[in-house]
Amino acid sequence: MLYLSEKMLGYDPLEVTKSVEPRVYVERAGTGYRKYFRFRIDRWYGGIVTGDVVGCNMRCKFCWAWYFTWGDINRGDYYTADEVSRKLVSLSESSGYRRARLSGGEPTIGFKHLIEVVGKVISSGLSFVLETNGVLLGLRREYSEQVGRFKGSGIEVRVSVKGTSPEEFYELTGADPRFWYIQIEALKNLVEVGLEPAREVYPAVMLSLSGEDGLRKFSNILQLIHPGLSELVDEEYIILYKHVKELIKKTGLRPRYVVLPDRVPSEMI
Repeated sequence: MLYLSEKMLGYDPLEVTKSVEPRVYVERAGTGYRKYFRFRIDRWYGGIVTGDVVGCNMRCKFCWAWYFTWGDINRGDYYTADEVSRKLVSLSESSGYRRARLSGGEPTIGFKHLIEVVGKVISSGLSFVLETNGVLLGLRREYSEQVGRFKGSGIEVRVSVKGTSPEEFYELTGADPRFWYIQIEALKNLVEVGLEPAREVYPAVMLSLSGEDGLRKFSNILQLIHPGLSELVDEEYIILYKHVKELIKKTGLRPRYVVLPDRVPSEMI
């Protein structure tokens, strides 16, 4: 295990955001366009329709979508919020699933587009799951406040925390370990703007370095923010897809706990 020190610097996810955002989000004549690499129906959450965005502000050493979302950022096509919401609603109608999400990369990049998509999807009668690493929601409270406007209307925010400590965060992502605290700050912000813990906002945590011991420690930290946050913690472990094995080999990550891929394929659209 690594220990936090002055030598443990890593990259700055905010600087990565500034570099990536102009390449995946543009505005033309006042309309925002965000880059996506696919739309699909998937089995997670008991069934959900998904738009996978290109571009992320972190470089996790275990990322399942690394090849599409930051390995080759030139992939994908640009869509408006109207186009994205129509695609998600159409997939919902064909599948019967009543939840939608953006996944793959980091949806809070191009935040104006995200908020427009959330509003349009929820107004269509679907619930919306915002999967995020929380960095921008932690750094920019006004972002959390805008997400909080959807309280009570079908929003779920799943903040994916990379490890149970700054040391694990650095080992898993290579980023400045101080940003682990920013992820925790995102949970705090979202609770403070009024989202209900365990129902409208909850944490996921990568446990491939620490397992159950790390989960207990992480739950204690959540208790300090709000007792309700520890009621629903989504446990994450590295899934050994073939392309994830390739990435782990390249990055030298040495996870203690992994899971094998589910053999039930997603339906690709």
